[in-house]
Amino acid sequence: MKCYRIDETRLVGSDPGTGQITLAIGPDEGQRAVLQQKFRLDDFDLASALDPDEAPRLEGLSGRLFLVWKIPESASVTDTVQLGVSVVGLCLLQDQFALIRAAGDVSFADREFRYVRDSRDVLLALLLRTVHHFVGHLRVVRQLSRELEKKVTVSMENRHLLQMFSLSESLVYYLDAIEGNGAVLSKLRGVAAQYGFESRHIEALDDIIHENAQAGRQANIFSSVLSGLMDARGTIVNNNMNVLLKNLTLINIVFLPLNLIASIGGMSEWTMMTADLDWRLSYSLFALAMVAIGWCTWVFMKKFIDRGVVRAERGQSNAARGAA
Repeated sequence: MKCYRIDETRLVGSDPGTGQITLAIGPDEGQRAVLQQKFRLDDFDLASALDPDEAPRLEGLSGRLFLVWKIPESASVTDTVQLGVSVVGLCLLQDQFALIRAAGDVSFADREFRYVRDSRDVLLALLLRTVHHFVGHLRVVRQLSRELEKKVTVSMENRHLLQMFSLSESLVYYLDAIEGNGAVLSKLRGVAAQYGFESRHIEALDDIIHENAQAGRQANIFSSVLSGLMDARGTIVNNNMNVLLKNLTLINIVFLPLNLIASIGGMSEWTMMTADLDWRLSYSLFALAMVAIGWCTWVFMKKFIDRGVVRAERGQSNAARGAA
């Protein structure tokens, strides 16, 4: 549990109980009692601020403003892409502001906190920092999606495809969090004047609402594109495997007659049939014959398979013309 005070336009650390800003991370029973008494919080409010599955909401009662707010967690990329969302509780009571969360940390050194004059500026700076954090993670999601697309096009395993599934799932949670925060911002805009927000605060709040709406649209687009192309990327992986199996099948077909001929040539009959020739010459001719037969088999099978592919493509083009 840390305390901060506003020194001109910046936040600096202060002695416990003397600053306008209180930061509580994983508070114990004693610290919870202090928070409840100082900010008029009940057990339900504290439980909501520490519950990672709590939905964003805003409550106003007797001059106290309490927000349940969603923030993105640090991203991690291992075998799967993990982009989580956590919950913080924000409480504004007159000129006192509290931030409560179960784990993690909060940095007040970011650029959004450079010019704060009162506790309401700190609240708005934190809301704006969250929106910028979401936008930054969406850029990372876009980069990861492009890298995974390149790997999927040449992959013959499901590892990269599973990473894309994990990324798509994370985007759904991001979109839900951004839309929930947007509802809280809209409600805060409606009651801002009742809780001492000045015109400059309301202008800043309007900008935050606009940027959060843009982040929501961006997350929705990324989620739709990633989900819509997931089946196509799975088909690419299957097609890569089919091409590999086709090449392996061609190799097996080439060596089948060669194995038969080599089996016959390895018997005494070949030596008997070429008794009048030097063994070096006879077996050299035998090796050349196997290479020629294998090459002819390969060319024949390639033409046979490619002919079937051309027929299928012609059938698809004719069907497309008929549909047009």
